[in-house]
Amino acid sequence: MHAFRSHTCDDLRIDAVGETVKLSGWVHRKRDHGGVLFIDLRDNYGFTQCVLDTDSKAFEACDAVRAESVITIIGRVKARSEETINSSMNTGDIEVYVDEMEVQGAAQELPMPVFGDVEYPEDVRLKYRFLDLRRERLHKNILLRSNVISSIRRRMTEMNFTEFQTPILTASSPEGARDFLVPARQHPGKFYALPQAPQQFKQLLMVSGFDKYFQIAPCFRDEDARADRSPGEFYQLDIEMSFVTQDDVFNAIEPVLVGIFEEFSDKKVTQAPFPRIPYKESMLKYGNDKPDLRNPILIEDVTEQFRGSGFTIFANMIENGSVVRAVPAPGAGAKSRKFFDSMNDWARKEGYAGLGYIKITNGVAGGPIAKNLGEERTQAIIDQLGLGENDGVFFACDKESGAAKLAGVARTKVGEDLELIPNDRYDFCWIVDYPMFEYDEDNKKIDFSHNPFSMPQGGMEALETQDPLDVLAYQYDIVVNGIELSSGAIRNHQPEVMIKAFGIAGYGEDVVEEEFGGMLNAFKYGAPPHGGLAPGVDRMVMLLADEPNIREVIVFPMNQKAEDLMMNAPSTVEPKQLRELHIRTVEPVKEEE
Repeated sequence: MHAFRSHTCDDLRIDAVGETVKLSGWVHRKRDHGGVLFIDLRDNYGFTQCVLDTDSKAFEACDAVRAESVITIIGRVKARSEETINSSMNTGDIEVYVDEMEVQGAAQELPMPVFGDVEYPEDVRLKYRFLDLRRERLHKNILLRSNVISSIRRRMTEMNFTEFQTPILTASSPEGARDFLVPARQHPGKFYALPQAPQQFKQLLMVSGFDKYFQIAPCFRDEDARADRSPGEFYQLDIEMSFVTQDDVFNAIEPVLVGIFEEFSDKKVTQAPFPRIPYKESMLKYGNDKPDLRNPILIEDVTEQFRGSGFTIFANMIENGSVVRAVPAPGAGAKSRKFFDSMNDWARKEGYAGLGYIKITNGVAGGPIAKNLGEERTQAIIDQLGLGENDGVFFACDKESGAAKLAGVARTKVGEDLELIPNDRYDFCWIVDYPMFEYDEDNKKIDFSHNPFSMPQGGMEALETQDPLDVLAYQYDIVVNGIELSSGAIRNHQPEVMIKAFGIAGYGEDVVEEEFGGMLNAFKYGAPPHGGLAPGVDRMVMLLADEPNIREVIVFPMNQKAEDLMMNAPSTVEPKQLRELHIRTVEPVKEEE
């Protein structure tokens, strides 16, 4: 028999009754039923119930062992009585009567128990992450993550994509988030940067003649944490393809995403082809470029109904360039006025001026807006939005971007509060036709609105003949249930077009040469049309595990302050190490009290 086990804790079934077996694992839970001791033994695969009575020579040792100690037992498989069968366990038809037990690793008193579903403070969970990972839900999440990545690799390889590994030590990039810098010992005063993404490398692979690249790529960004973003590092399914149009990229990635979400969830999944929503339409109908299509509410523009109206607050704002967005609230008319007032209070707490509203009860429109707007204009809004006799509607009035933002978050809150958003499906869509440029109000100049390396729709002709603010890019985002999985683009692979685009944004050719010389130089030697994207692996697993926070699907995450409490990182280093790197630390200036 093997030194530690003949079976895993998930293997034994009724056909093993009578066998002598050896199991190893952790003491998950102990129960003493008056001279009969039960131990739930756990390993990576599952659980087996072990039982001892006072006749067992291992009884005293098992009675003394602490929870989470690692033990090996030898015993006989017995069938459970019908009334004690546990259908929730794969091994629930049997139990193992223990004859011998050996402690492999004794556990001290636990700082947090593994058994049970009690929530513990984040600092405790992260400091003792190795214990946290033993807990069933988190353990399953991490195994899910591994299986998702394996499935991704298989699917990409089956579609003739080739996996490459790109450098981790690279040059600092002036675009995007803040870099993590690594001092170069052999080059005093110079630094490597950890890659925010393999963007330039994967494009250079296309220039090198490779056709279809992918990588489960680690990316490093010095960003603050969010619920759907881990500080420090994350992983993405990085993809690039040569000789492709936007449609080709969509056709390649859609089957992978559908397959992954169907394989690892029982929810309904949008089938290819995914809906394609122009950026401008998305901002109007959903208030953002990350629409949750499960929410049936559609925002509409009702500016003209308020222009010159008796509701002077909105009418005066419209004269100064504001717009009005309407957010329908189906069924809200049956609720009390408190519901509507609470939405207004919520908007103010979120930093907005507030939310106006009309409440329709039994076909009668009420509230200050309806009173001042007048019956005819109010009815025009009701007709435009298709409101019923017990519905409601909220209004956001501001400059276009501000009104869109408030209407977007209000749409989500109304959908949640009225329980309109189902949780039984994954609704995918593409956001397309992003503007190439935008006007920077702070610096009073035209700048890139999204990815500066995207190909403008219409190429050089569009850049030379169109108003820059009208030029669209072959830039796209993939969104599911209101969460952006990835941005992507057909790349600008023509040096003269790239230099022209950067010139419109105020960057001279010398700046482009200095900052992006490696890629620009490569393009001068024959670059194919190419494009790609990079869906976030962490976010996909978070959605599949139905977890609200991305830390629940990462093995060893940092806290919100970008600290690893388990390994005590970041940490100070010895002066000798700093001297070798030719650097010294400078304490931040303390503000006077």
